[in-house]
Amino acid sequence: MLARLSIRDIVLIERLDIEFATGLAVLTGETGAGKSILLDAFALALGGRGDAGLVRHGAEQGQVTAMFDIPRDHPATKILAENGLDDTGEMILRRVQLADGRTRAFINDQSISVQTLKAVGAALVEIHGQHDERALVDAATHRRLLDAFAGLEKDVAAVETLWDARRTANTALEEHRAGMERAAREADYLRHASDELKQLAPKDGEETSLAHRRTTMMQGEKIASDLREAQEAVGGNHSPVAALSAAVRRLERRGVNSPALVEPAVKAIDAAINALEEADQHLQAALAATDFDPSELERIEERLFALRAASRKYSTPVDGLAALAARYAADVVLIDAGASRLKKLEQAAIEADSRYAAAAKKLSMARQKSAEKLNKAVNAELAPLKLDRAKFMTQVETDEAAPGPQGFDRVEFWVQTNPGTKPGPLMKVASGGELSRFLLALKVVLSDRGSAPTLVFDEIDTGVGGAVADAIGGRLARLAGKVQVMAVTHAPQVAARADQHLLISKDALDKGKRVATRVNALAADHRREEIARMLAGAEITAEARAAAERLLKAATA
Repeated sequence: MLARLSIRDIVLIERLDIEFATGLAVLTGETGAGKSILLDAFALALGGRGDAGLVRHGAEQGQVTAMFDIPRDHPATKILAENGLDDTGEMILRRVQLADGRTRAFINDQSISVQTLKAVGAALVEIHGQHDERALVDAATHRRLLDAFAGLEKDVAAVETLWDARRTANTALEEHRAGMERAAREADYLRHASDELKQLAPKDGEETSLAHRRTTMMQGEKIASDLREAQEAVGGNHSPVAALSAAVRRLERRGVNSPALVEPAVKAIDAAINALEEADQHLQAALAATDFDPSELERIEERLFALRAASRKYSTPVDGLAALAARYAADVVLIDAGASRLKKLEQAAIEADSRYAAAAKKLSMARQKSAEKLNKAVNAELAPLKLDRAKFMTQVETDEAAPGPQGFDRVEFWVQTNPGTKPGPLMKVASGGELSRFLLALKVVLSDRGSAPTLVFDEIDTGVGGAVADAIGGRLARLAGKVQVMAVTHAPQVAARADQHLLISKDALDKGKRVATRVNALAADHRREEIARMLAGAEITAEARAAAERLLKAATA
């Protein structure tokens, strides 16, 4: 339910905070006091269309915040989860309207899109007025309301699951059948290509690996002669190591008599010998690395040629040949084993369709029975609303040739406003005043099913009075026993039944230079005075006050 509504700088409203309770709240006031502004502001917080004209003159922006108390399992919390929003245990909707026409939307202080705000707002509040057709214009809404009245939501969910399974089975069948047809048209080519690629046996990354090995071998071939020449000079027949070793031995024999002269030279020659031997080892290792079998290079080049030829032939990169081979092989398998697979998929599709059809037919029968009960319940509410000559009908048209996620049925509310007239869709046949009363009757019947937790009725009592207005008030009060109800009204009979009475007025400010809309919760005496004004007009008489008192007592009786 709506717990609090805060409005800042919207049209004539500078600062307004309204606390709401359960039950029926009525908003009254003279024409032009600002009741429509209040509803426009509320609608803005629920995701309604923004307008720069809503911002109070002189302000840079306006803002509306609506705080709701809702249970954890309310559908609105599911919308939050689907949009990746945190559920903090509260539901605070906020809309900022900028003077340049832009708007910003928030839920629980998390920035969101207006579409998300609108979806959450629709789950929390329904606003209905004499000219508001949103609740009844879409036939899909009629089906949902009938299902809610009958308690068929689980049955509908089961049909939706079977519809998805049916669609999945048929999609698999269609894809397999299309694959078989494609494969059959290209059977000879596919078999040849599959055999050729199977024999080639390409591997992912093979081209890169072979090309790298080929480059290494070719470069090694070029440098091998230089390496052999260097190795011959360092460690071959022309190596100076033997001569240097002999010189060291001679110097060591002479060094006994003159060590100071000989030892430095011996050490230097030993280091040179060691360096030459180390260089010889490196050169031999390099020669071993460059050594390869010429036939291996030939095999690599032939493999690269075969892979690249296949790439050109099949217009596929070399690295894509392995995947292409797998696809062609699968197509050949499809040709060879497709008929058996096709039969299995056909049987699965038939079974899925049969399960869906059985559940959908059962759902249709339940809807037909529930439609009669809904008709009876709504028609019982019409007579006191001065629609005693009217008749409400729920049309359930079943077309098994047009299945859908919710079954075979198209549900639409029809009415006959007078005996002898032709029945027709509610939205086309009923006048504005009749439409609002039909809607009220529906809402009373569906009060605990298929309804948002907060309902707002904007002057649905326009053009009626006396007993009809009293009947409307009685039904609003009954409705308020199940959901929170807010009603903008000019009917004292409706106002008298309220649990909370809010008076909308305009106050002059700055010595009459500007005005601002105010909302005051009325206590008992002030409430009687307001109802007397609604009865009598500008001049409140004693008779009007007495009549107001009688209305208040009758409402609580």
